[in-house]
Amino acid sequence: MRTITRWAALLPAAALALTACGGDGSADEGLTLTFANSYPEDHPHTRCGIDLVAEHVAGADAGFSVETFPNSQLGNNTETFASVMSGDIDMDVQGSAALGASYEPIGVLDAAYAFRDADHLFSYFDSERSQKLKDGFEESTGAKILDVWYFGDRHFTADKPIREPGDLQGLRMRFPDSPIYLANAEALGAEPTTVAFEEVYLALQQGTVDGQENPIPTIDGDNFVEVQSHISLTGHQVGSQMIVVSGQTWDALSAEQQKVLQEAVSTVREENRACIEEAEKQILEEWRTENAIEIVDDVDVETFRAQVREYFAQNLEGERLDLYESFQEIE
Repeated sequence: MRTITRWAALLPAAALALTACGGDGSADEGLTLTFANSYPEDHPHTRCGIDLVAEHVAGADAGFSVETFPNSQLGNNTETFASVMSGDIDMDVQGSAALGASYEPIGVLDAAYAFRDADHLFSYFDSERSQKLKDGFEESTGAKILDVWYFGDRHFTADKPIREPGDLQGLRMRFPDSPIYLANAEALGAEPTTVAFEEVYLALQQGTVDGQENPIPTIDGDNFVEVQSHISLTGHQVGSQMIVVSGQTWDALSAEQQKVLQEAVSTVREENRACIEEAEKQILEEWRTENAIEIVDDVDVETFRAQVREYFAQNLEGERLDLYESFQEIE
């Protein structure tokens, strides 16, 4: 008997109802797949994404179920994806930049102004051009990408408006500590300071950093409006999140179960996007009504975009440059 999920030793016994599947790849009725994520239960990716995948699978009655673990219950992003690669966690949702630590080319999907919007991102991912990237990722990590979800556009907050690249001069802007995010900072003209996400609020409050960049639901959920006076709608990155499954898990599922899982993840994609966009709209309306933060919506996006694309044309090489340029060829 081969066990799909092996986290039982690390969690209370009641947390997981584990069963094994036969060595021939056919699964028993009680098979449960673990789906890890780092988001709180009320985040759109959880309630309008991961939870819906579990519901779709349950409704298909295909002899397996999905159990979700929000709030980093199974570890932080680095830990959970390592466990997906080893087969100890079945499924995970990860940002492209984070996955770039295991397969560098995929991080380019999080390059500034790589995509115009979510439609552009989805069009690339659904095109034949993306297959080489998916195959390379699977060969390198042993994990399979089931689909891409929209995370929201990233914008700058600071105690001053940021309308053009020159407005970033002299500001210490917090960026995640990953190669593509640091390259984004340089391309945008920002002075990057790396701070762990859990410490961003305190860093802003104490003035260790002058600003940061994140999607609107994240800015709201972590109360950054309490310690920043302006949000500038630069939309400098179309955030992408990959839904990944352990290769060991995938191979142990029957063809029918693979189809059910794939359809569940892909069917949810548009609903998840709508949920993200609705959350953004509601949050912006609340901020305006409550004067919680000044919303700067007259950003010179085209100047930012032109500067960034010139930077990447000169500083990306090989497969990463080919990828970035291929994005622009997708309608």
